[in-house]
Amino acid sequence: MPTYMYKAVTKTGLIVRNKVESPSKQTLLKTLKNNELMPIDIEQLKYSEKRKKTKKKNISDIEEIMKNVNTTQINKPKQLSTKEKINLYLAKTEKITPRDLVVFTQNFYLLKKANFNNIHALNTIIQSTENVSFRGILEDILAGVEAGENMYTTMEYYSNVFPYIYVNMIKVGELSGSLTNSLQQAVKYLDDTEALNRKLRAILIPNIVQFVLLIVMLFVGTLVAIPSIQGVFDELGTEDELPAITLWFADVVDLLIAYWYIPLGIVVAIAGIILFYINTPKGKYNFDYFKYKCPIFGELIYALDFSRLMKAMLLNLKNGMRIQDAIEVSKNVVQNYVMLSIIETSINNILIGGSWIEPFEKAGLSKPMTTEMLKIGMQTDLTEMMEKLVEYMEIDIDNIMTKIMKALPQVVYAIVGVVLIFFVLVVLVPCIQVYMGNFLFSAYL
Repeated sequence: MPTYMYKAVTKTGLIVRNKVESPSKQTLLKTLKNNELMPIDIEQLKYSEKRKKTKKKNISDIEEIMKNVNTTQINKPKQLSTKEKINLYLAKTEKITPRDLVVFTQNFYLLKKANFNNIHALNTIIQSTENVSFRGILEDILAGVEAGENMYTTMEYYSNVFPYIYVNMIKVGELSGSLTNSLQQAVKYLDDTEALNRKLRAILIPNIVQFVLLIVMLFVGTLVAIPSIQGVFDELGTEDELPAITLWFADVVDLLIAYWYIPLGIVVAIAGIILFYINTPKGKYNFDYFKYKCPIFGELIYALDFSRLMKAMLLNLKNGMRIQDAIEVSKNVVQNYVMLSIIETSINNILIGGSWIEPFEKAGLSKPMTTEMLKIGMQTDLTEMMEKLVEYMEIDIDNIMTKIMKALPQVVYAIVGVVLIFFVLVVLVPCIQVYMGNFLFSAYL
């Protein structure tokens, strides 16, 4: 069994170093973390460095580790400076950002393009990774690769770091032998996602802030300004009254404050029912279908899923897979139940000698051009036609995004405009009424 020399930090701040035997580096990493030890460095010793007669150490218990630890390597907590303690805490709690994932993918793609093998590429990237948390995950992946596992099997354990689509892109690449091309797709997927998120944030955040401020001003004005104006009217004995919409909204606000638990309970109940429903198979399917048919974003969501499926299939077909196997492996790049049901129907059609394109055509979600290109490809050269289809889909997705970027601001402005008009009618009109002073004539008479 291999022998490893590890250095780790305990939860009390002690730095310990020990030599142990473990089936693999990945197993040792998991064992250390399960025993609340943060690995700093793990090095496999060469066979010549192993002691011929040594008792096998068991690190399943933290107390056993402390018994066998090399005490000369322990730094007492009191010897740690404040700066070192802060740095240690920050290192243990450092978050992994999308930017870390983008940089890793770009670097890995460039190294694979330069004909580095997976182990060499991961070792190189780990040495230059500054994020301690992410470096630990990459070490887990490296340990799995060294043990003969695929990278995606370890990535699946870190679903909070690696998105589902990303993991399955890597999976398709590893299973089809086209990891370099899959990494290129993953880089583009991450870049496109980040670019889309930036555009959406630029449009939505200012308008959402404006919307929230208007709502706050509406409620504050109703609770503060309207009672003050009504008090002035009552004190002077004027016959003028506040606008009917103002009085109505003031009554609504008073009821909401008095019986706040009723609307809150209704909202919570509705949200709970919706969440429960979409977690059922039928609810999940209907919700996924709604994603494809919803206004503004539905067309884009379907185009992205369909494009990823075609790209994955193209990789597999180029590596000599049959159409059935290519579809079977490629379906992992999507998680929408509607798309998966179409794919399963497509596979079943192949088994009974039917057309695998027909389910996509009958679903009514794909554009006629895409299915026609696939039909032509089946009669000529499918791989070559799918390359053209992928190019067409890229242009189509760009056009859809351009339309969304034009339509979305109009929708947001319309919503904010409605709230602004309501604010003017409810709050500003009474304030203007007081400013003009017409009510004084009614009070005098």
